Amino acid sequence: MIATDTLVSFFLETRQHTEAICKPLEIEDYVVQPIVDVSPPKWHLGHTSWFFEEFILKPHKPNYKLFHEDFAFVFNSYYENVGKRVIRNDRGNLSRPGVAKVYDYRHYVTNEMKDFLSGEISAEIEEILLIGIHHEKQHQELLITDIKYILGNNPLLPKYNDSFSENPHQKFQREWIEMDEGIYEIGHTNSDEFCYDNELGRHKVYLHDYKISNKLVTNAEYLEFINAGGYKDFNLWHAEGLDWVKQNQIEAPMFWHNIDGEWHQYTLQGLQKIDIDAPLSHISYFEAFAFAQWKECRLPTEFEWEAAQQSFEWGSRWEWTESAYLPYPGYKKAPGAIGEYNGKFMVNQKVLRGGSVATPNKHTRPTYRNFFQTNLRWQFTGLRLAQ
Repeated sequence: MIATDTLVSFFLETRQHTEAICKPLEIEDYVVQPIVDVSPPKWHLGHTSWFFEEFILKPHKPNYKLFHEDFAFVFNSYYENVGKRVIRNDRGNLSRPGVAKVYDYRHYVTNEMKDFLSGEISAEIEEILLIGIHHEKQHQELLITDIKYILGNNPLLPKYNDSFSENPHQKFQREWIEMDEGIYEIGHTNSDEFCYDNELGRHKVYLHDYKISNKLVTNAEYLEFINAGGYKDFNLWHAEGLDWVKQNQIEAPMFWHNIDGEWHQYTLQGLQKIDIDAPLSHISYFEAFAFAQWKECRLPTEFEWEAAQQSFEWGSRWEWTESAYLPYPGYKKAPGAIGEYNGKFMVNQKVLRGGSVATPNKHTRPTYRNFFQTNLRWQFTGLRLAQ
């Protein structure tokens, strides 16, 4: 079959948007890697190109010529099936290939893909293409949050740009949505809409009566928790969470700064006074759990969240849930490298639902299962209370 104009446009639009995200950067910003979880922007640009080259062009385009034989070693992330790679925490140590060369690589792969998609492709290749597009969209969100971490840990606290608005207000009063006990169906159903394999295996779950807030927790509410000594009250924390607080001297969400007794937040528009009405962001699961305990509430499970999501607004913060990241009934990993995409991470992680201000268009849905380790908070993570 011939790839539709819509699909080709979707591919090209995605490729262009990644580069647009990087446009405000200085050349030096592209190479920095402050911590292992944050990859240099240059690496994201190369990795998202390598994905199309490795999984589509190399195996399926006749007479395809690699842009550079060593780039797979540099830009492979975690695919053991594909071969050796630079270890994750060494990505920022590579001054070469330079930024200009990486952009040359991107444009080479994009043009080769355009040529390839002008011919006939199989349904199997179209499926890999869609995975590749959404994989790049995931990296667009990571680009934004990694850039924020890079700039936000620079002592000069430079702004990224003047237009990225990360603190939308929830202009409505808090209400508790009451959900009846019963059997609910969970998981992806629309076969015409893209989803990842971890969303498949639609199944029934039994839920007891519960209530879930229509509103995310705000900065104002979290300030009350801080001022009440929430970080020092061991009764509110998991043992591991309390160890994390003590070892890292955590006193507030990431990017908060107490300046002369007044709280400020580093945003992509620079350092600003805390917007107390904005949804809380950049907290770990440990902090979300402790706050919920302090409010004599709890975090919803991912199933409670999905069953109720039509009744509240979501999408400005990834919302921590009380659910471990586990396979749905009947889950099967795809063979080969593509099977490494989700399944091998189903241990020691919590599920987050919703999306964030950094999530690109055409990439959210009610069944999307994000997942991170309990201590991580460089993403736009927040919480919604349940009872």
